[in-house]
Amino acid sequence: MTRSFRALLIRDLRLAARVGGSGVMGLIFFLAIVTLIPFALGPDLNLLARIGPAILWIAAVLATLLGLDRLFQADEEDGSLDLLRLSPAPLEVIVLAKVLAYWLTTGLPLVIAAPLFGLLVALSPEGMLAMVATLLVGTPALAFLGAVGAALTASLRRGGLILSILVLPFMIPTLIFGVAAANAALGGTVPFMTPFLILMAITLVSAVVGTFGAAAALRAGE
Repeated sequence: MTRSFRALLIRDLRLAARVGGSGVMGLIFFLAIVTLIPFALGPDLNLLARIGPAILWIAAVLATLLGLDRLFQADEEDGSLDLLRLSPAPLEVIVLAKVLAYWLTTGLPLVIAAPLFGLLVALSPEGMLAMVATLLVGTPALAFLGAVGAALTASLRRGGLILSILVLPFMIPTLIFGVAAANAALGGTVPFMTPFLILMAITLVSAVVGTFGAAAALRAGE
């Protein structure tokens, strides 16, 4: 089981590196949103710093959605998904490996780039550190929740819009507590650890629900 998990994880990472795909597009989309909103709001640095965490988190949610429709769809189209279903490894392990590979190529670059993009919204060093921590903890929840929608729409040719409609409502709690934790680090009335621990709990629950939910959806699609 461990060997299958490692092999599938390495396979998906190599495919992502060879094709490029959602990781680069996610960063470009992330940059586009973070760049455009300050132009719309004007040169008020105090306003930008106050809503900066919300801007970065909304950009991260939307950037995560970009490549989710291809999480299982590419394997469905070339027949690899049928072989994965027939493999001795449980579908839950396969889902976990694919979601982890997706987060490493899409979510982790957003976390690494967060301090640089934080400069565009006038975040303080404390705010940048809080953004990195909240995105590092919260973006895996977005990937696992999105995996359920990706599994449900794997057989649809153009399921990206349906996928977004399905999973966006379930991503709202992650967005709320991610922004709340980042704002708390900037001097809010709530201690930083309170929303941060809730964000961690959401990620842990999402990992379990997303893994088993996506595996059940893939079984239903056989």
